[in-house]
Amino acid sequence: MSENSKESREYDAVLGGQNTTPPDAAVLGGIAGVKSRLASPVIEARIAALSAALKYGQAGLDLIIGALRDESMQVKFAAYALLKERDDLKIELNFPQDYLPTFEFDVITVDAERKQNIGNKSFACYFPEDLGKGIVLEMVYIPEGKFLMGSPETEEGRQEYEGPQHQVTVPAFLAGKYPITQAQWQAVIGNNPSDFKGEKRPVEQVNWYEAVEFCQILSEKTGKNYRLLSEAEWEYACRAGTSTSFYFGNKIPEESVNYSYVTRELIEDPPYGETTDVGIFPPNAFGLYDMHGNVTEWCSDLWHYDYQWAPHDGSSWEHDESSWETDVSESRELRGGSWSSEAKYCRAACRDSYPADKSDNCIGFRVAAGLQLPAALPSPSIRP
Repeated sequence: MSENSKESREYDAVLGGQNTTPPDAAVLGGIAGVKSRLASPVIEARIAALSAALKYGQAGLDLIIGALRDESMQVKFAAYALLKERDDLKIELNFPQDYLPTFEFDVITVDAERKQNIGNKSFACYFPEDLGKGIVLEMVYIPEGKFLMGSPETEEGRQEYEGPQHQVTVPAFLAGKYPITQAQWQAVIGNNPSDFKGEKRPVEQVNWYEAVEFCQILSEKTGKNYRLLSEAEWEYACRAGTSTSFYFGNKIPEESVNYSYVTRELIEDPPYGETTDVGIFPPNAFGLYDMHGNVTEWCSDLWHYDYQWAPHDGSSWEHDESSWETDVSESRELRGGSWSSEAKYCRAACRDSYPADKSDNCIGFRVAAGLQLPAALPSPSIRP
């Protein structure tokens, strides 16, 4: 025997123990062997074990149900995929916080004197999308709900195309915790067009078509359906249950938003007058950062002058034959204001547009995804 004869080979059979099991290795011991592979530190081995568990009736189903709480999102999704294919089972959906990791943050408010006050701690669920080389895209769960879209006529800084106010029902979805960063863009596209360089700064100098292409390539890379937020989704996600001009109140202090240095004294730290790293200003109650200022964000919708005939279901608004505006331009919606915007243009209801084929160093974007991917995980309660 060689001196290496005691080492495990790729297709050796394994029974119990703590050995690292190759995904395609034979495992002895029936259901006990499946349990052993589900305890493997190798993700691929655990996923392969789930398929094997289907051979063992209710005992195997119990193991798959248990895998919905595995520490690996890949294993969770594999378990969900196997269970949802079973026509003989009724899968009940549960809240995603039972399965997704969470993060904590402070919710702030700003009073009439522009004083920032720290409120209660809150938390949000998120799905971490691994883009490789240590780059992670964090997608935050946004619960379904209704809100009044647009601004009242009494709101300071209001423009006429922010109305009429109308109620919109938005289904639950996932939204980027931050605008897409330069590191994330580089990981997916392979270059960096930004003027203000910095891995953690938002990518800019990206036109609408390039933002859409990013979503398409990311979707192909991950097998998920990434896209831009609709205008309604964006405002709903920005407001996070509030009805004030900004998600923290009706005034905007310097320490809460990166907005126009033209309207106030230039401060060197952080470097106002350009983009800043994402996430350095307080988030809203949904756990989303940089919804006001830094970079204004592309939305999926075509530009319409006002909300006459706008959809009420949160969907992207394309050309509408019932609208008086029969020749809708190829300009696309922008939301949130930027480092170069005055405060009034950073409001939650403020709308803007820009030619879809043009870019600027104040324009970026964030991405959305539907809940059929990470967040719609089933409850462990499965009945025959």
